[in-house]
Amino acid sequence: MTTTYTSYQQITQNIDKSIERVAQAPDVARETEYYLSNIGNIKSVDEFMADTRLYNYALKAHGLEDMAYAKAFIRKVLTEGVTKDDAFANQLTDSRYANLATTLNFEAHGSAATSFDKAQQGVVDLYMRETLEQEAGNDNTGVRLALYFERNASKITSAMDILADDALAQVVRTTLQLPIEFAAADIDQQSDFLDRVLDIEDFQDPEKTGKFLERFTAMWEMENPSENYDPLAVFGSSSGYGISPDLLISINSLKLGGS
Repeated sequence: MTTTYTSYQQITQNIDKSIERVAQAPDVARETEYYLSNIGNIKSVDEFMADTRLYNYALKAHGLEDMAYAKAFIRKVLTEGVTKDDAFANQLTDSRYANLATTLNFEAHGSAATSFDKAQQGVVDLYMRETLEQEAGNDNTGVRLALYFERNASKITSAMDILADDALAQVVRTTLQLPIEFAAADIDQQSDFLDRVLDIEDFQDPEKTGKFLERFTAMWEMENPSENYDPLAVFGSSSGYGISPDLLISINSLKLGGS
């Protein structure tokens, strides 16, 4: 049986080849061709929302595939952008929404928003990595978690960044062998504890992050020897990875549906 660490290493040791393999899959290639051929013609949030294929592609690229149904919510994210501190996306604890609004920044750039590389090839690159991670998770959730952490480690600047992301927090709790009760503790107490036991700056160093993930994969293998684990707990729709109470309240306050 291939261990979690071995599978993770096989993917990351030649990440370009791994992504190329994903890109060559017929369904991925087809959707990518459509996205690149059409996104530059989109001039407004309304036009973007009206094209289901473009909309779904961009949301999946940002890890928001499970939120595609909440169109009024996503429309508000894109319409308000990220320029103002009180913009909707900036009020959410989940940074994926602000990332989406930054990539497709209609609020700041208007009809030119989709002309930038970040809205074209940048989205494709994100889509390929997201698809690779999802594929890895089909075989071993621990590998997906490790890949996700590795991709986002350099963005971690505080303990709160970890706690605001269910997947990052899962990796840290597993690595440190923290009891399940830890996640239910006061958020400030959790943050203080992580600040004491972790050197957050280490995550800016790929080598130190690699060592951290080596320990994570070993701990994961011990706790999940047969992969008897629900991947939806942190990535899928059963618990809504990253869907915090404030987000759900905001969704409920909007009229869902529509394009």
